[in-house]
Amino acid sequence: MNQYEHHRYRAHCHWDGSTAAGYGAYSRDHHGECPPAEVTVHLSADPAFRGTPERSNPEQLVVLAASSCQLLSFLAVAARAGVDVRRYDDAAEAVMSHAAEPIGLTHIWLRPRIVVSGDTPVERLHALVEQAHRECYIANSLRCEVSVEPTFVHLFA
Repeated sequence: MNQYEHHRYRAHCHWDGSTAAGYGAYSRDHHGECPPAEVTVHLSADPAFRGTPERSNPEQLVVLAASSCQLLSFLAVAARAGVDVRRYDDAAEAVMSHAAEPIGLTHIWLRPRIVVSGDTPVERLHALVEQAHRECYIANSLRCEVSVEPTFVHLFA
């Protein structure tokens, strides 16, 4: 088997405490690592589920992963196409509906503001965004719909 046929990803989550006092009493705070990265991410539940608002929650991490993957996919296709991307800022958001069965994220919107140098036509930029979206590993892994709604800014020398 070729070493590039499969990619494996590891993550560790850790929580200490007690649930003996019932649902309303235990801390949702925990931490996670993604080895070999050395950064520890301090996590909790969504505040709606008794989490700590100052900590990221799993739902936010899914949105962040989708945003990051689209960014990386777009940079790759733009670079291969000879487009000089100077900045990429995404204001991503998602919705989770309790009416859905099973409950989960139902839609993620990625709204990148992409700054490019030169005169690449907007139609070409949209085509590259669509290509990147088709190639985005995270979006391809999710059950919910992921929409990309870009805006473009051109820099001219």
